[in-house]
Amino acid sequence: GKGQDGHGARLSSPAMLDQRIQQHFIDSADLHYQVAEALAKPVDAAVQAVLACVTGGGKVLTAGMGASSAMAQYLALLLVGGFERGRPGLAAMALASDGLMASAWPDGRALAIQVRALGQTGDVLVLISAEGEETALVEAVQAAHEREMTVLALTGQNGGALGRQMRETDVHVGVPHDRVARIREVQHLVLHCLCDAIDTQLLGEQEPV
Repeated sequence: GKGQDGHGARLSSPAMLDQRIQQHFIDSADLHYQVAEALAKPVDAAVQAVLACVTGGGKVLTAGMGASSAMAQYLALLLVGGFERGRPGLAAMALASDGLMASAWPDGRALAIQVRALGQTGDVLVLISAEGEETALVEAVQAAHEREMTVLALTGQNGGALGRQMRETDVHVGVPHDRVARIREVQHLVLHCLCDAIDTQLLGEQEPV
């Protein structure tokens, strides 16, 4: 029968909704357990790449399209501003992927143009994507390679077109899942692991206060 609002079966009962919400937590936790061992090594490699860059006087450029651009900004914030312990800021900045930049170069070249303008040999470009199919990110990788930068790609699965651009000296952290929400949740944790490990290498083992 119809619900009280007259919209038919669209409204779930509170119990069903509770179950659905809990399932998100369970599915996310399951995936985190499944990938912990497999992702430890590539994340470690990412840590070493970023450390070599910032201790050698280089900088980290971060980028993503859509929702991933917010994660790219978040990483830049953590590198510059600190994670859980006080330390001098690391040189990092998020590249603009907003309407202003995109409208200046409407064919997806906005990130590549920024990489060529700002990137130098020894810098690291961190790209975040769920599917890895954005042309703008593929072109950004090509620009980074021209500049002899290392690329760190955080993607779902095998990384799509972005993954295929990776060189042996690059680092690819691929989350083996099809659902974008789950991929992003693991990527968020990867960013925290990255920053914690960088701090541990720079500051030692003590626990954050």
